[in-house]
Amino acid sequence: MTQPLTFAVPKGRILDEALPVMARGGVVPESAFHDKMDRSLSFASEDGKMRIIRVRAFDVATFVAFGAAQVGIVGSDVIEEFDYSELYAPVDLGIGACRLSVAEPAQANAYSAGIASHMRVATKYPNITSRWFEQQGVQAECVKLNGAMELAPSLGLAGRIVDLVSTGSTLKSNGLVEKETIMQISARLIVNRAALKTDPRVSELVERFRKVAAES
Repeated sequence: MTQPLTFAVPKGRILDEALPVMARGGVVPESAFHDKMDRSLSFASEDGKMRIIRVRAFDVATFVAFGAAQVGIVGSDVIEEFDYSELYAPVDLGIGACRLSVAEPAQANAYSAGIASHMRVATKYPNITSRWFEQQGVQAECVKLNGAMELAPSLGLAGRIVDLVSTGSTLKSNGLVEKETIMQISARLIVNRAALKTDPRVSELVERFRKVAAES
């Protein structure tokens, strides 16, 4: 009996926008998926042909890259951070738009003032951050945080942060200003390269989502 495909989706900001797109592509989770009290991580699709797992965004990329899931949806920030060779992102879904930016205190302090050849930066994207600052001729010492990035400058942990920005209101509330944009971000359909070559169901899904994206 053929095993169902596993489709990985991210918890958080992208999921609400992704669900209608998934539905147009024929991927509809069972009703339990929408139950806020249900702590399960794995669900069947409504038609029973697919398993849908709900995990952290960074883990979506890992599950798909290593073949534990064949298909997924994740932001292009995650794809760039990990740069897995087995990951292929054939469709820009046009949702989850935001940007990855450098921010610093609005009022310069001793820790953040001036431009140095070395600086400490708080971020959950150390690979992207290191590469970007290197291109500016700056050696960045990245402090890995998974949240509360905005606190780092005021507490002296780091002079700048690199984080996702949508409206900029969170930065402003914490006394920070956006200085430079590293990259624009949107959600992508990702697939495992080996699965794409060997399982026609994966290539069929890609084509369906291409049509959905083109019609949006």
